Amino acid sequence: MIVTTVILASNWYQELVQKIPDGQLFSWRSVFDGLPRIIEKLPTTLLLTLGGAFFGLILALIFAIVKINRVKVLYPLQAFFVSFLRGTPVLVQLMLTYYGIPLLLKAINLRFGTGLNINAIPAYLFAIVAFAFNEAAYASETIRAAILSVDAGEIEAARSLGMTNGQVYRRVIIPNAAVVATPTLINSLIGLTKGTSLAFSAGVVEIFAQAQILGGADYRYFERFISVALVYWGVNIVIEALGRFIEKRMAIEAPDNLNPQIQAKGDVR
Repeated sequence: MIVTTVILASNWYQELVQKIPDGQLFSWRSVFDGLPRIIEKLPTTLLLTLGGAFFGLILALIFAIVKINRVKVLYPLQAFFVSFLRGTPVLVQLMLTYYGIPLLLKAINLRFGTGLNINAIPAYLFAIVAFAFNEAAYASETIRAAILSVDAGEIEAARSLGMTNGQVYRRVIIPNAAVVATPTLINSLIGLTKGTSLAFSAGVVEIFAQAQILGGADYRYFERFISVALVYWGVNIVIEALGRFIEKRMAIEAPDNLNPQIQAKGDVR
């Protein structure tokens, strides 16, 4: 990331940008000269994406297990949260988190006499919490469907070997479900990456907010938004490539040394 920024900010890049036509209505030069300053904020965007995805997957797995097993007390709470999160916009959830967590901390300070410093909490933490819960609401259904797709025979075989429920989930269900759920979760990760552009509403300066700041300086908003679109596009191309690599690594290949008679029967069918 730092290397890319240094390259784009180097003299040769700036000299190259200066050779690009600078139109009056539309300027290709403005599209490319803003890339270094936009990419400077890419680590913040990636932090929001990875943080929201990591905690979101943990919550999604918990939500899915609670729903499958119909855990008492927790199941109604899970159903309520998932319904609310799926039925409200991400921006609204972000605002509720941004203003709600400080109110909660103030209430704790007043109730218990603690001295929690609300102003010391970085704004990006509020955004990560909002994105994590939103991601969990959608990913939980993907994970639940993947878990239910695991062959019941494998589960019964694991239990017959004396495995506990926790061991069955860790060693049989989750590894098999991961293969099924990965493609959909990669698509969700791409959607989450694009959704981080809403974090500017909570005061987080990520790549979209940086593009707005640059556009406000020279009123080249259209060109700056093209710049940030190129950055988002590049990041999502990398995520897609990474997703294909993970799918390929997780794919279960048929053994090459199958019995020739079995292969012949398969060919006849």
